Amino acid sequence: MSINIEEINHRFEIPGIAQVIAGEGGLPKVQVSSPVATGEVYLHGAHVTSWRPTGAEEVFFVSPHSLWQDGKAIRGGIPVCFPWFGSKADDPHAPDHGFVRTREWRLDSIERSGDAVSVSMVTESDDSTRKWWPFDFRLLHRVTFATELTIELVMTSTGSEPLRFEEALHAYYRVGDVTKPSISGLDRTHYLDKTDDFREKLQRGSVVIEAETDRVYLNTERALELNDPVLQRRITIAKQNSRTTVVWSPWSAKARALADLGADQWKHMLCIEVANVGDFAVQLAPGERHTMTARVSLSSL
Repeated sequence: MSINIEEINHRFEIPGIAQVIAGEGGLPKVQVSSPVATGEVYLHGAHVTSWRPTGAEEVFFVSPHSLWQDGKAIRGGIPVCFPWFGSKADDPHAPDHGFVRTREWRLDSIERSGDAVSVSMVTESDDSTRKWWPFDFRLLHRVTFATELTIELVMTSTGSEPLRFEEALHAYYRVGDVTKPSISGLDRTHYLDKTDDFREKLQRGSVVIEAETDRVYLNTERALELNDPVLQRRITIAKQNSRTTVVWSPWSAKARALADLGADQWKHMLCIEVANVGDFAVQLAPGERHTMTARVSLSSL
């Protein structure tokens, strides 16, 4: 899709606060700078790549080796996974984590309310999506940059058939050393361990990363806290209409196999994902709407 960045900026910019510019690889992004926070979100995948509250360090990790190309997912930030998570169960040739994270989304609005700036993007079903998933939909992604970061994923079924989908906000949080932080809020929660043939296990105490970690925590709606003693900060992740949480760290061997990550970058990232996957996938009747929300806040330890 050919996009005239200057024309889009003319339509949507808020002078001195938000503008549409060429980002990495020439891909268009919305850049936000308000009195309380800066941030950026690409039209490519409706992908948040930065949020930095005023006076704080960057909250998200983006790989210096990321591929900034059409058809390729950005490595880091917050990819949007939809309408399936991981591999598609009935089609090994389908793209991992669905197709919206590599699509060009349409910028719908940029709005300011006080010091908060909301950026909304939309993608919809068409012939290219129906070849992978035969349903009609409209997906809106609204990101509000403020002292907190709020992300809403609004899915509307626009077809005549009931449908079922998975979704995840695959957030890569920046950490000082991935072996040092702890994640609280998941004690006594059952999870599927994807590194151990999806065996169901029970979390005891806080989550600490000591090896490759890929877990789907089940039936959990509680807020989590990522406590990082190296960066001396606490990231709180609250959510609504999300029944699963994914925690992922590729560790060294898997990281080496990811060309867009690099051999040592895994030490500085930890994924905590607000999601509805597996048995907690969402079912919608024709015309129904579902909104999943994540709220991220930052404080000092």
